[in-house]
Amino acid sequence: MTRMEYVQAPATISQANILCCTCGVPIPPNPANMCVACLRTQVDISEGIPKQVTVNFCKQCERYLQPPATWMSCALESRELLSLCLKKIKSSMTKVRLIDAGFLWTEPHSKRIKMKVTIQKEVMNGAILQQVFVVEFVIQYQMCDDCHRVEAKDFWKAVVQVRQKTSHKKTFYYLEQLILKHKLHQNALNIKEMNDGIDFYYSTKQHAQKMTDFLQCTVPCRSKTSQRLISHDIHSNTFNYKSTYSMEIVPVCKDNVICLSPKLAQSLGNMGQVCVCVRVTSTIHLIDPNTLQIAEVDGGTFWRHPFSSLCSPRQLEEFIVMDIDVLRNQKLGAGAGIRSNKHLLAELWVQKTSEMDGQQYHCRTYLGHLLNIGDLVQGFDFVNSNINDEHLNKMKPHTIPDVVLIKKCYDRNRRSKRRNWKLHEMDRDREGMAPNDERQYEDFLEDLEEDEALRKNINIYRDASKIAVESDTDEEGAPRVSLAEMLEELSLTDATGEDGAEMMTE
Repeated sequence: MTRMEYVQAPATISQANILCCTCGVPIPPNPANMCVACLRTQVDISEGIPKQVTVNFCKQCERYLQPPATWMSCALESRELLSLCLKKIKSSMTKVRLIDAGFLWTEPHSKRIKMKVTIQKEVMNGAILQQVFVVEFVIQYQMCDDCHRVEAKDFWKAVVQVRQKTSHKKTFYYLEQLILKHKLHQNALNIKEMNDGIDFYYSTKQHAQKMTDFLQCTVPCRSKTSQRLISHDIHSNTFNYKSTYSMEIVPVCKDNVICLSPKLAQSLGNMGQVCVCVRVTSTIHLIDPNTLQIAEVDGGTFWRHPFSSLCSPRQLEEFIVMDIDVLRNQKLGAGAGIRSNKHLLAELWVQKTSEMDGQQYHCRTYLGHLLNIGDLVQGFDFVNSNINDEHLNKMKPHTIPDVVLIKKCYDRNRRSKRRNWKLHEMDRDREGMAPNDERQYEDFLEDLEEDEALRKNINIYRDASKIAVESDTDEEGAPRVSLAEMLEELSLTDATGEDGAEMMTE
């Protein structure tokens, strides 16, 4: 397909025709004194421009090769693909002027891309000739370097190993939602779940460093870096390393009872040594159940003055509230820190539900705003427990509480049935791993319902299979997530309709 024509300024007055010097056909005057048909036999301004060019395309990642070594994603008939195709013939068009370029429709599965190009060039005696022709680009499959590494099972250049030595995975569940919200999992080549954490594999060292920076800003942790030499080119003096970033998260989770060292407790405002962890974000949030004093411990402070959990979630026992007395306007000692305004201090008499004829225990709690006589509450029994902790063993017996209450108990089955929201999960490799503990995940969902500050940092999606409820609490007072905090989950039917969804899934 070739078309040639003269380009000349429109005449303001009528001119007499002349005869073509070759064939004698009457034509308007032009510098060459030749008609288009005769000039075409004499001059071809598209000579030297290839009419068929090869374009390399990777089927795995659907990217095109832009020489010398850049792979870029381009949609069909897009500006990016047009620019890439023009660069393939740019070197052969130095003597002509490009006027226009555009795609011609071709079958998407034909592995052909056709582009109509319009060029101009000055020919005989200063005549400007314009020509339109078609360049065909043949798509040739070629695997890119990234996909080649994946197929060769040697694809990763850096790995981030996230570990936490605890029996509960509440911090990991929270960290997973933060990663999903900020879309940091999209750069990972593979995500593999391990016994004490997760491994993230990356193709570049920069992506791994970005993940480590994110972890250090979101959870209290410490890092170690190591490199292993894979290959070395003595001629170009280049080295190929595989980097490993080890991230260790503090071994403390929400609702853990911990014992601080005397020096750390004094530096935090003379708070009690026995505290409860109410939240783990970028710092560890602690509360003293005897005084409502709160404090935050960052990662650096923790590793200088380490402490561990005194009990696991499975060691918590169920108590029933026999009597409660709310304490108001309690004065703190000199040098005391900040008190919590979200909690209410109270003195209680509680009894184990498994020993209704047994002993009653007296304790203080920060749950005075939630508890009433007859309520069930989970707590840790210090009296009948054998605890081996360095700081707790040095405390005086009268300063150790009999019971530390952690959280109010609700009907778990009822809460689960009325929960009209859900969370997304990361796609990860769970080969050789035991199935997730549903009880631990259920505890994490209940923590989100009870802690509004915690769920502000993550995305919660409305579950269309559940009935929407406007109330923030259910009939028995259990906290709920309001509809205003939920996001609508995007589905294929929302974007393309039912027919479009079927086509996308086929």
